[in-house]
Amino acid sequence: MTDSLFLNIERSLNRARWVMAGHDPDLAARMRQRYGLPDIVAQLLTGRDVDLEQVESFLNPTLRRDFPDPLSLAGMEGAAAHLADAVESGRKIAVFADFDVDGATSAGLLTRFLRALGAEPLLYIPDRLSEGYGPNLQAFHTLKQRGADLVILCDCGTTAHEILAGARDIGLETIVLDHHEPDSTLPPATHLVNPKRTDDLSGLRMLAACGVTFMMCVATNAVLRARGFYERTGRAEPVLRNWLDIVALGTVCDMVPLTGVNRLFVRRGLEQMARTEIPGLKALCDVARIKAPFTPYHAGFALGPRINAGSRVHKADLGARLLSVDDYESALGIAMILDESNEKRKAIQIDMTAQAMDQVESRGLDQHPVIVVSDPSWHPGLAGLVAGRLKEVYGKPSCVTAFADMGGGVLEGRGSGRSVPGVNLAAAFLDARAEEIIIKGGGHAMAGGYTIAPERLEDFRAFVCTHVDRQLAGRTPAVHTQIDGILSVRGAQVELVRLLSDCVGPFGEGHPEPVFVLPAVRVRKADIVGDGHVRVMVADSEGGSWMKAMAFRSAGTDLGRALLAGPTGAPLHLAGTLKIDDWSGQEKVEMHIRDAAFPESESSQKSDSPFRGIG
Repeated sequence: MTDSLFLNIERSLNRARWVMAGHDPDLAARMRQRYGLPDIVAQLLTGRDVDLEQVESFLNPTLRRDFPDPLSLAGMEGAAAHLADAVESGRKIAVFADFDVDGATSAGLLTRFLRALGAEPLLYIPDRLSEGYGPNLQAFHTLKQRGADLVILCDCGTTAHEILAGARDIGLETIVLDHHEPDSTLPPATHLVNPKRTDDLSGLRMLAACGVTFMMCVATNAVLRARGFYERTGRAEPVLRNWLDIVALGTVCDMVPLTGVNRLFVRRGLEQMARTEIPGLKALCDVARIKAPFTPYHAGFALGPRINAGSRVHKADLGARLLSVDDYESALGIAMILDESNEKRKAIQIDMTAQAMDQVESRGLDQHPVIVVSDPSWHPGLAGLVAGRLKEVYGKPSCVTAFADMGGGVLEGRGSGRSVPGVNLAAAFLDARAEEIIIKGGGHAMAGGYTIAPERLEDFRAFVCTHVDRQLAGRTPAVHTQIDGILSVRGAQVELVRLLSDCVGPFGEGHPEPVFVLPAVRVRKADIVGDGHVRVMVADSEGGSWMKAMAFRSAGTDLGRALLAGPTGAPLHLAGTLKIDDWSGQEKVEMHIRDAAFPESESSQKSDSPFRGIG
């Protein structure tokens, strides 16, 4: 991506620079010639760093050609052989998984696989509020008492040194399937598979835990097939590709890069979702009132929040149970509970976000390198969602701490952080744990969690601010909106949106939806709908047809206020993604607004974008 300004916008209403996506006209021309691609598709691919030889795998990934060797993951060969041994010898296996969507999909996938092998596992999902993230010794003792010999940990465990040592001491073997950042040394698990291990040369760092779990199922299945397990037992070999819809859901919701094999998982998994064999997915789609064709938007904003909702209201295992059950009626009952839990979550989150923003504004916390807020009345299950909202509003890494009652009046802080490009929060949390400022901590570069004693909150604030300052080395975190092209309202046609979705999608983290600018549009009508969303009708400056546009959760922000000025306000450049709205039975294009800016002058509307005037 080049750093050239788009429309001369140095500071938008969301405090961002608008920069033009980089394109390689010569490479795009070769792509068009070799693959017969439309101009806009070829240009977008060059801006996404797709080279000439990668085009086919990028646009049309297949299992036969593009699925990597699971044994390329460090530790996989030993882990798969160990699990196959446990299945064949009839040992009792337990699945311990994180309470988020990645953990629930990993647990659901592994439970289905083991059930197909005749090894019905024990399932344990820690309570988000009372147990917190990751394994704990009490859980391992419980599983041991229930007869477990082997515990497979999904989406957690990479930094649980003492806990896994404790599991070993009570006679439990452990296999860790994870993707979180490791410490300098690995914990004493029997086997650990994590593409972020320093000795892992697979090139699969983009995997979510559900992707690692799927690789584990494929590898173990191959071992069992080679040993003649299916012929000997008369069991049907599971058709693993039919469970890619679970993998797609977890991959999208954990916001890992939608590149490499993850594109294969999501593309094929969303196709599989339309004919899913998973009763829980079918029930959840029915409750959420969504239907095929499914998109990452459905996974991330309709299905994922409902699966997550159970863990936020003391029902942590509901998501994993939903994806594990084999009958629709049971699944429908769980799905309805999750839907109700999600509605409760929304109401609590709105209040908590408002209180957090009031803290930021009243104390000037947005002037710090990292925004750190806390309150004993807040719900621990919503800390991550509120941290994400603060990051969006203020453009800075944000940490939110709520508190869990440990009994006897003792409180324990449960925090989540969300970061911006260029700031690795997981590294800060790992170092804070090493300094014994927090009790537990870790995650990804862009998101992480921690457990902290209340009296260490100010120490934590000072530590992470210093850590981030050191990471940035005097630089300001780059807050920018990348623009892929410029369109008129009349040029934003249904055919263009469908072409981009079918050819270049699915979109997600690391491969975002193309962002287009509607320059100097006039707002004809504006109102607030739902939970603070601003809805507008816009037209080109010279008039003509109208387009609906939505700025989600923007009421009360600079962006929302500018839009709500309506016909009396100044013209605006709107930047956003294009969607097809068929709610009324007639397909129309609408924009989901990401950002907006006031035109500086008529000359600022000129652009070198290769897409100017398309349509």
